[in-house]
Amino acid sequence: MYAGTNKGGTEAIIAAERLVLQRRAMLDGVITVDQVIECFPSALDKIMGEGGLWDPQTAATAFLQAGGDAAEAVHLLRAHRSTLPRLAYSEPVNPRELELLRRIVPAHRKPDGPQLLGETVDYTARLLHAPDAPWDSEPPLPVDPPAPDDEPTEPPRDEPFRRYRDYLADRGVLADRHDPEDPEPFDLALMAPQLPADRSALLSAMALAETGGLINIWYQSIIGPDGYTDESVTLGEVRHGRVPLRVRHPHTGNPVQIGRLRVTETEAITHLTDRGEDAATFDIGYGMALGHNERKTIAMASLDLAAHRFRGTEGGQRLDQILLHTTDGLASCGFLEHLKLPHYVTFRSQLERAEAAAGEAVPTTETEHGEECDHDHDHA
Repeated sequence: MYAGTNKGGTEAIIAAERLVLQRRAMLDGVITVDQVIECFPSALDKIMGEGGLWDPQTAATAFLQAGGDAAEAVHLLRAHRSTLPRLAYSEPVNPRELELLRRIVPAHRKPDGPQLLGETVDYTARLLHAPDAPWDSEPPLPVDPPAPDDEPTEPPRDEPFRRYRDYLADRGVLADRHDPEDPEPFDLALMAPQLPADRSALLSAMALAETGGLINIWYQSIIGPDGYTDESVTLGEVRHGRVPLRVRHPHTGNPVQIGRLRVTETEAITHLTDRGEDAATFDIGYGMALGHNERKTIAMASLDLAAHRFRGTEGGQRLDQILLHTTDGLASCGFLEHLKLPHYVTFRSQLERAEAAAGEAVPTTETEHGEECDHDHDHA
């Protein structure tokens, strides 16, 4: 936060804060935290994912306090997270224990396990609903009754369904990316990002990334100069569900389940056909994010593939740098927002240099500078 100001500036800042508080006071009792949780689940999932904190009540409070501004809500959530003590480290989450809420396999019509569409707007017509019209719970088009031999629509939720990657592995066409050393994952909550970055650091950065920004980077990576997109990546799995969260008991040392966490995960498949690659194999990229955020995990899995395939090249190094240093929404918005703060001295010096270069420098009077207090780079 910039510290320099004068008396008039302080009064203006206090007045601006008063307007914010007045607007928040008007919402007291009008919209509750529980209503926000029920009405805006997708927005809260994004906020919790980018904020790195799973707590719907706190995320809804931040959403209300920010007036629906997702970037500000993420800032509030990160600031709150920084005050919380770290009580324990969880055990690694096993995605194969996912309790399915949704699972689609675009690569195969009838994979092992179900094609479970769940709740989705993927097939919904984008027609604006009249504000006061009641919602009809039935679809507008007739639906044929299921055939007797169709798979049940309600499979056992905790069944460990076989992944599509297992199907590829059994056929001997899946590239081996297993690291036998199993290094400790890079935790961006504890360590600052640094290059060169390993896979866990890139995945950690993308999991916290601003969703729209990550999608933009992915889209830039697949669109050609002619405007056509590269569709060489196929989605193997897109899953949404709950995974058990466990910690070690402080006395027995045994893992104890303390709850469940809702996550989305995606596996993206590509055929290795570039020079120097084994054309008889496929590679798989992975993405996982808090809550229900399929757009993020699809972009994440595709970029994980790209980062691995081009590692060691100039393009791969550039991609690592972009993913590690430019995808955090809080950092990028913070730098952008600071441009609105006073930069009087900085710009005055630029103006004087420009005038001097043109041979038209005009000396500045004492009065012009006397009452200004500017600390362009003095932080509180």
